[in-house]
Amino acid sequence: MAERPPRVIVTKIGFDGHDRGSRVIAACLRDAGMEVIYTPPWQEIPTVVKLTMEEDADVIGISSLATDHLIVPKLLSALREAGMSDVQVIVGGIVPAKDETMLLASGVAQVFHPGTSLDDVVVSVRALSEKRRSMQGAST
Repeated sequence: MAERPPRVIVTKIGFDGHDRGSRVIAACLRDAGMEVIYTPPWQEIPTVVKLTMEEDADVIGISSLATDHLIVPKLLSALREAGMSDVQVIVGGIVPAKDETMLLASGVAQVFHPGTSLDDVVVSVRALSEKRRSMQGAST
């Protein structure tokens, strides 16, 4: 039985409604053979946590063009509280260097900036999905 493809949630939390980048990434990952759950903008953290659990997502991709990436540590905390600390979280968009440092220190797996190649995103998401699955295997 073949292992299922990586399962990725692509979403925007907070009040940033600029979703073109997240739609491009969602299509790219889908075209690369991944299962993509795309949400419209303005998602609340509890909603994303619930969706992550329901869909057994490996990776959550957060898009930020304003400052909504600053609430990602709250998402990470909520995932830990829900017993899903193995889910890998990535952030893409406009993220200043000082904010990137904070995000990585809080547990974000990777930050992608404008100009990152789509191929690099696909490779990274696949690797993070495998990392999550190996963490799950080690805990069972």
